Amino acid sequence: MKMVAPLEVGICCQNLEALKRFYIEQLTFAEISYFKIAADKAGDTGLTKGAYKVVRLQSPYGERLKLLEPQTAPVAANHSDTILEQKGNVYLTFIVDDLAAMLTKLKKNGAELLSGEEVVEVRPGTCLIFARDPEGNIIEFVEYSDILGYRPDLVGK
Repeated sequence: MKMVAPLEVGICCQNLEALKRFYIEQLTFAEISYFKIAADKAGDTGLTKGAYKVVRLQSPYGERLKLLEPQTAPVAANHSDTILEQKGNVYLTFIVDDLAAMLTKLKKNGAELLSGEEVVEVRPGTCLIFARDPEGNIIEFVEYSDILGYRPDLVGK
């Protein structure tokens, strides 16, 4: 088996429009498509027994998020005080060129900050912040002082 396209991540949500707006306005994703899946087909997928809506968003690098809103409201997730206390916790990592500006933007828009009010330097040249998107999903933002040292495959991109 060979992967033939960049990674796509599906996110179950309760308010598709609000979550879509967040990823487009705050993280520069572009809307690629919107469609609905009828209940008679949805049951075959294992996603839900009822109908659901999907919005596909794409990052400037080509990764995609699929935001999925089931017809019946999903059960609320359990949140722990720290990320690694909850087995199965998953988070999206966005590598940015100005972490301080991203933190300011998140604060301005009322995002829940998990790593505190300041940028955290976890090791020399690697700074991060953790937050939650409007649906409570964990998102990480990282800035590397030497991005090509971390990702040499990005040379020339």
